[in-house]
Amino acid sequence: MPPRVLISDSLSPAAIDIFRARGIEADFEPALGKDGARLAAAIGAYDGLAIRSATKVTADILARAGRLRIVGRAGVGVDNVDIPAATAKGVIVMNAPFGNSVTTAEHAVAMMLSLAREIPAADASTQAGKWEKNRFMGVEIAGKTLGVIGCGNIGAIVADRAQGLKMRVLAYDPFLTEERAQALGVEKVELDDLLGRADFITLHTPLTTQTRNILSAESIARTRKGVRIINCARGGLLDEAALARALDEGHVAGAALDVFAVEPAIENPLFGRPNVVCTPHLGAATTEAQEKVALQIAEQMSDYFTRGAVANAVNFPSITAEEAPRLKPFVILAEKLGLFVGQIARSGVEKLSIVFEGHIAQQKTKAISAAALSGLLKPILEDVNPVSAPAIARERGIVVEEVTCEAQSGYESLLTLIARTAADEIKVAGAVFHDGKPRIMRVGEIGVDAEFSPSMIYTQNEDRPGFIGRFAGALGAAEINIATFALGRDAPGGCAVALVAVDGELPEDALAAIRALPGVKQATTLRF
Repeated sequence: MPPRVLISDSLSPAAIDIFRARGIEADFEPALGKDGARLAAAIGAYDGLAIRSATKVTADILARAGRLRIVGRAGVGVDNVDIPAATAKGVIVMNAPFGNSVTTAEHAVAMMLSLAREIPAADASTQAGKWEKNRFMGVEIAGKTLGVIGCGNIGAIVADRAQGLKMRVLAYDPFLTEERAQALGVEKVELDDLLGRADFITLHTPLTTQTRNILSAESIARTRKGVRIINCARGGLLDEAALARALDEGHVAGAALDVFAVEPAIENPLFGRPNVVCTPHLGAATTEAQEKVALQIAEQMSDYFTRGAVANAVNFPSITAEEAPRLKPFVILAEKLGLFVGQIARSGVEKLSIVFEGHIAQQKTKAISAAALSGLLKPILEDVNPVSAPAIARERGIVVEEVTCEAQSGYESLLTLIARTAADEIKVAGAVFHDGKPRIMRVGEIGVDAEFSPSMIYTQNEDRPGFIGRFAGALGAAEINIATFALGRDAPGGCAVALVAVDGELPEDALAAIRALPGVKQATTLRF
């Protein structure tokens, strides 16, 4: 059955064509984005959901999305998606961060120029038959200092355009390096420095717990008198009531806003002021931008369904279409090794160390680690996948560490999981051979070469003569056929392990008979 994608917002017809050309069923239902009840009723039939800003992907909708694997947001902001709920559900959330970057940056510059020259108020006055030439006294942009809060993709474009207008640019961004700042031609500063020096301040950060009201009453008070503020990023980045008071007091000379804390913004404390310019969230509203983001999200979602690629995900490591085929065998290996550990552990795992040795250390280790965690948790939590597993592990207090090293064994790549429980330590290593099949190569310090099979038995026993015969006899008595039998030991007469693939499920009484054999320390059924 081909994947099905629901498009619940207005999206370019070209995006629909991309889905269908890649063998993906696409249903275009833009009215559902504004009707949460109807969306919740319909979502259970879909593997993917393509949205813009109108659709609210809530925890309730996600709870009804039994098949959903991916939400694609045609645009940058994903604040209309409940990311924690999506992650817990195992749903990848991706956006299209570059398609509307230029358009949004241009809108911010246009708002700044409109604010500086009072263009909207002058336009309204002139069209009303007035000729108030002396009333509208603007300020020049050239030579002024622009403070950019958030110097990512869009902020960097704004900085570039501002320098073309002969402005000095200050940038505050905790993730901006000195090298990057030099390349952009901006001065990297702390927030208080920016507030005290900028003639214009423009916001370009996502809305997070840390950035909410980054321009609060206190921070607005620290700006220089006569500052002008522009927000074309996200509503909630500034305290609108505090900004209104600062405008009334004359401390802030003007403001230009394309986004608001509550949208649609039918009423707002900033409305009705001649020194405030407002637009209805038009930052990405150009024909070119809408086409770009629609095509980008359709391509990304299609690549995920057809090739396993993950691009621009906000809750999972990105994997390119070229990387996906190389990564897939190791993802499968990691999940199966995690399943092995999860099924033989006698108590809860407190810490999981994931060791990448050789070429595998150059792969996307986060994606491989997520798969290992997914396998580890599946024996106790069936509804878990690599997207949700890291968050679940954190909730359960499982410490996860990654270790990378050069090849130290005879394997080109070796993946080792070391799980520490209150009772013991479990160590298992695996590799992927040139046939693409994952294998268990070591249990503890004991070498063993075993392919994974749907139904297996793992035993740990004393290395005594006759064990194999007695073991096979117990299975024969239960009419269980042996498919493969892999053995290993640390020393003659020491500790031995066996990984046995069998046809069908092993009855409990047969497992009890194996556990009762002389020298058996552990016997566990495994399902892969």
